[in-house]
Amino acid sequence: MTSNRPTPAPHHPHTVPATGGGSATPHAAPATSGVPSPSTLPSTLPSTLPPPSTLSPYPFPSPGSLEATDAMPAQLPAQLPAQLPEQPATRMPLQTSEQASIPPPTPSPSSTPFTPEPCLTLTSPTDVLAAVPYLVGFHPSASLIVVGLARGQAKMVARWGLPFPPGTLDAMSPLFGREGITEIVIIGYGAGDLVTPAVDEARRLAAKDGVRVGEALRAHEGRYWSYVCDLATCCPAEGTPYDLSSSQIAAEATVRGLVALPNREALERTLAPVTGPVRMAMRRATAAAIADFQARITAATDLTAFTGQFVSEALTRVHSALETHSDGGRLNDAEAARLGLDLTVMRVRDEAWTLMDDSHALLWKDLTRRLEPRFIPPVASLLAMAAWRSGNSVQATIALERALTADPAYSMANLLMHALQNLLSPTILQGRLPTPAELDKTMGSPCASWLLPLINLLDEEDPLPALE
Repeated sequence: MTSNRPTPAPHHPHTVPATGGGSATPHAAPATSGVPSPSTLPSTLPSTLPPPSTLSPYPFPSPGSLEATDAMPAQLPAQLPAQLPEQPATRMPLQTSEQASIPPPTPSPSSTPFTPEPCLTLTSPTDVLAAVPYLVGFHPSASLIVVGLARGQAKMVARWGLPFPPGTLDAMSPLFGREGITEIVIIGYGAGDLVTPAVDEARRLAAKDGVRVGEALRAHEGRYWSYVCDLATCCPAEGTPYDLSSSQIAAEATVRGLVALPNREALERTLAPVTGPVRMAMRRATAAAIADFQARITAATDLTAFTGQFVSEALTRVHSALETHSDGGRLNDAEAARLGLDLTVMRVRDEAWTLMDDSHALLWKDLTRRLEPRFIPPVASLLAMAAWRSGNSVQATIALERALTADPAYSMANLLMHALQNLLSPTILQGRLPTPAELDKTMGSPCASWLLPLINLLDEEDPLPALE
């Protein structure tokens, strides 16, 4: 078997940079988030409502203000492309054996959210290959992994599915500058004709930006090849066999509580919709919540006053749900269904966003799995936000895929996906999210149009749940 590699550069076979989790320093531009226009209103409601308000307090780049890759249009499709970059699902810092005696640099809020801790030492290509699954959360296949380092400490880990079109990696150029990346490690998984073009693109980009390629590996069917070494004594043309179980990295990562699932599909299943009796119970609870809302709005004589009351009650339910989960509890079906309706109202969803804490991921994950499909976009987007904040960008990406499958035009999901695609860091939001009082000032007093997103969903039907 041949390596399908380009002309190699001089390389010392025993110098292997180590990897670790990290993220990029962001830059920002204003963005807007609007309320969808009405579709068919219940016959008992007035035929016209005031125009929906627009809220734009969030410091995300608008789709046209950043370097968009060829693979990710500004308006994302329902089925996201395979070449979406994913940042790490872990916070494990690593360093090289040559750096082992040097303490890890103290991170700053503008560079990386990680805290200093003992580093794992990688001494061989096998160690690098053993570490990667724990850095991305699963054992990759048909993938390109790029690890960016500064001062021997990893600052970012990104993954793309293969193949991808030329230009896909362009988002890394501004990242190199923002994070002070001076060296990268490239790992491709798959056959040579699949991996080599992607590795070549990563190497060209690094050369253009003056970033050293410390190592570039291709792994396939238990063997690896180096693109930067042509010494037959250490990098034979038929590849070098490797055994991940021979590395101590997996054991050390496991001791630290890190998990590497068999593949990305296994990660996706952790956010899959519930099925069987649990789904049937949630379907009944959702029907009851919808019927209650319809009865109340039909009986209302003042839609503006009704909206104010509904939003006030919904905000109370959001705070109560967060408190319940913080105390180790779980919402019952009726509570979950009501909150699903509540969060379709932008003012309610945005309060949950402004209150965001990493610990809230458990609530949003639970609701992402339990709610009926039409109510998924808000909770899946909130889950993505919580996961992204905690450094788990793979889970964030999967959550956004759930949101955009249900509603490809959902603005919050599109903005978050654009941020992930451009390898931005969640530090972009530090000190920039509005308070609830600022939301009130921005959006103004409640008006009936706030309820349009919910009203538009009332006549939709969800697919029949599985009975397995």
